[in-house]
Formats: sequence, structure tokens, C-alpha cells
Amino acid sequence: MKPIHIVIPVFNRKEHTRECLKSLRSQTNPNYKVTIVDDGSTDGTEEMLKTEFPEVDILKGDGNLFWTAGVNMGLRHALKQRSELFMTMNNDVVTDEHLIEKMIYWHRQKPEALIGALELDAFTKQPIFGGERLNWKLNTIDQVLANLPESNRKGLHAVTHLPGRGLLIPKVVFEKIGLFDEDRFPHYIADYDFTHTARRAGFELFVNYDAKLLTYPEESGERQLRSNKSLKNYYKHLFDLKGGGNLRDFTRFTLKNCPAPYIPYHLLNGYTRRLLGYFLK
Repeated sequence: MKPIHIVIPVFNRKEHTRECLKSLRSQTNPNYKVTIVDDGSTDGTEEMLKTEFPEVDILKGDGNLFWTAGVNMGLRHALKQRSELFMTMNNDVVTDEHLIEKMIYWHRQKPEALIGALELDAFTKQPIFGGERLNWKLNTIDQVLANLPESNRKGLHAVTHLPGRGLLIPKVVFEKIGLFDEDRFPHYIADYDFTHTARRAGFELFVNYDAKLLTYPEESGERQLRSNKSLKNYYKHLFDLKGGGNLRDFTRFTLKNCPAPYIPYHLLNGYTRRLLGYFLK
């Protein structure tokens, strides 16, 4: 089996990148290779990579790629190398030592499925995200982890969409639906759009509870906007390219993915949550 080609976009946060790559070096199954897309880091990231991780491929951006175009640059590079199995990953994660082993195991059972990882809080080591199931008709999202007895927190669990951190993607998916939509979704929500598109195209989506990632939820850009509430940050929340409540991206996502009969209600509900929710959390 060819190696999993892991693509990681980075912009500064050198220490996160170092810890992520160190954790990958500790994998029980080393059948992977890494491409880093460095989008104009100014904190010595490139020098650190060349010195400490010479096995990593480094691609350079000009500072305007953001998440989606950065991931796509890395994926195109991997496809040119004839890779057949890919994983998108953020640099602010630490991988459990069995991540690759458990991903490969379940990939062999479900060779055309997209598979995500169970996320643990890096500080408490407690599970915090295990996938979601969106019901367009009822406009509800069920958290799989919250409704799953601890004894069943293993193996694959079906979901309707997946985040891009630790997302395993077989080549056949790109062949059928293309890469991530960097034109409509340059930063946030591109991963959810991609996985919804894949699901409509007939691919199964699962969270692999045997494959774990440690994450730092409080360090996301959106969490910081919410934790330091101000009119300036409220504006960024709604309109900035990296704002988690970006109204333009949400509208585009809904129009592209939501079944037509439910679009008006989904938009109304989503606008309300974004406009008011910022002050309630």
C-alpha cells in the first residue's frame, strides 16, 4: 500500500507545527509522507522545517492562500506524485501514536469512504468532538459523541460532514468531485462543503473512534473573537475571511448544499444564530 500523503497548511505558529510533526514521527505505522504548505510564515517556520524535518516536502505560498487554497496546493503536489490516499491536517493538532495504523485499518474495510478522527482536548485528554449529523428538514445538528455510550466509542460512526483536520480521503473522491472549493470558501466551511458534496456523490462519511487527535479548541481564531467581545471582533465574526460566522460563506454553503425546499428556513435560522449568537456564548 502506498503511503498516506498528509497535507498541512501553515502560517506561523512554529511550535504547533513542530509538535504536530514530532507526534507523527511516533506513529506505530510510519506509512505516510508529509507536505507542508507554508503560506508566508515570518516566524522561522521554514528554517525549522528544513533543519529538524528534512523528510518533509515544503511548498511556498505568498501569504494569500488561506486554508483552502493552501490545502489544494498540497493536494495537487501529492496527486502529481501519484499518491492514492490523502489526509488533510491542521498544524495545531497532536496525533495519537496509533492514528495512521487505525486509519489504514478502517480504510481497508471501507476503501472509498472519507474518514475523520475522534478529537480529544489536548489538556484534559477528554473526547470533545466525535462527528455531527445534520438534518436539513428539521434544521438540527446531532452531536454523535453526546449520544453515544462510552462502551460504544470505538470503530466507525456515520456522519453527514467532516472537518478537515485529520480527514482521510481516497483518490477516487477527487476524481469524482474535484478538490476543495477555494473560490467560494477560501478559509472556513470549505471542509464541510467538500464532505457534503462527497456524500451527495455517493461516498460514505465516518468518524473513526479508534483514531484520535489532540486539539486546542480555545486557540482557534473564532474562539478568540468570541472570547474578546467587541464591535470590531463582531464585525470580523460576520464578515472577515477567517470569521466563523461569515455571512457570505454561510449563504454560499446553504445555496450549494441545502435541499431547495429547506433553504429559506435554513438561511433565516443561520442568520439569526450568527447575528445574535456571538453575544450569547
